[in-house]
Amino acid sequence: MRKGKFQFAAVMLMAFMLLLAACSGGGTKEPASGGETKGQDTGSGDAESVNIGYTGPLSGPAAFYGERTLNGIKMAAEEVNEAGGFEIDGKKYKLNIVSLDDKYLPNEAGSNAKRLLQEHKTPIVFTPHSGGVFAMQVFNQQDNFLIGAYTSEPKITESGNELTVRIPPRYDGYLAPFTKYSMERFGKKIAFLPTASQYGKDWAEKLEPYWEEQGGEIVYNTSIDFTKDTDFFTIITNALKEKPDVLFIGGASEPTAKVAKQARELGFEGGFIIMDQAKLDEMKRVTGTYELLEGSIGVMPLVDSDEAAVPDFVKRYNEKYGEDPGSEAGLNYIGMHVFVEAMKAAKSVDDPHKIRDHMQDGLDNLADDKKIYDIPAIGDDGGFEAELVVGAVEEGKIVPIPAK
Repeated sequence: MRKGKFQFAAVMLMAFMLLLAACSGGGTKEPASGGETKGQDTGSGDAESVNIGYTGPLSGPAAFYGERTLNGIKMAAEEVNEAGGFEIDGKKYKLNIVSLDDKYLPNEAGSNAKRLLQEHKTPIVFTPHSGGVFAMQVFNQQDNFLIGAYTSEPKITESGNELTVRIPPRYDGYLAPFTKYSMERFGKKIAFLPTASQYGKDWAEKLEPYWEEQGGEIVYNTSIDFTKDTDFFTIITNALKEKPDVLFIGGASEPTAKVAKQARELGFEGGFIIMDQAKLDEMKRVTGTYELLEGSIGVMPLVDSDEAAVPDFVKRYNEKYGEDPGSEAGLNYIGMHVFVEAMKAAKSVDDPHKIRDHMQDGLDNLADDKKIYDIPAIGDDGGFEAELVVGAVEEGKIVPIPAK
């Protein structure tokens, strides 16, 4: 009886092993584009996977901001993969986006970058905050990976780091048009209430002297820690006691919109200078209307752009994610496509220096239907050079404002 049971068990074990062998065959296993590394049979069996890293806030107050930057990268990667990947010297490649949550914390971004490099061998790591960029710049040249930096902080490309690509235009170009518009329409007294992140501090340090040089007065100056504060009434009340004509606010779009909304609820009737990290159209999703943002000046929403490729991109993005895309999604989308074109021109998917050296080729070779922004060049410092597009809210609508 025992011998019969043993034989039956042996037969079942052999059948199970054969089943496993059958399941593992049939082509190359390739990670799918997405937040996790997964096995996916390509069918053709001839495409290798290139892992692209992402570290950003995917939880906490800035989670929507992090998700939208990631959406742009993923959408571009999926388009590349759905088109059959890209080819270098007769070899096919597809993209796999590996994303990690850093909760908007620089130290977490640095740790995530180390993990992405060691576990996934990512030649490029995207991040949407300057603190994360600075943390990675400590070791990225030594560890040999490119930073896809979604931040307009000038310092990240002034540092001389040869493996950093700044995707948005520098924010200091906004100082003149933002100041001119706000002073002429509302007055010269301003209260500072930006995000407490390093990016917010740097923005404030640039705006303070410029505002005063134009004859303005800073009547209140503090910052808001969006990682801790959720109710802003006390801090806004203190600022409004100084009777400012303008509030300087900014950070991720959602909490920034709450600051603007609460300021209106407390009776503020002046204008808002909005840091380029926050987007007017995304703030409207929180306020429910542009009326609460009357007199705001900030970055022109992507949906209001006149670039020929924008309407189709907006349609496709909306079908995929159920909302209109902002510049977080749009600029990271175009950035991912440019990196792919640079890889093709460099004839390498794993040499960051060669890829960086061919970023101009990446811009030059970008297909017209991907050009949702006009980015003709990358500077010697590693920053994309794009024309600033500024918009203001007037009578419930976005109107273009000259940036010079």
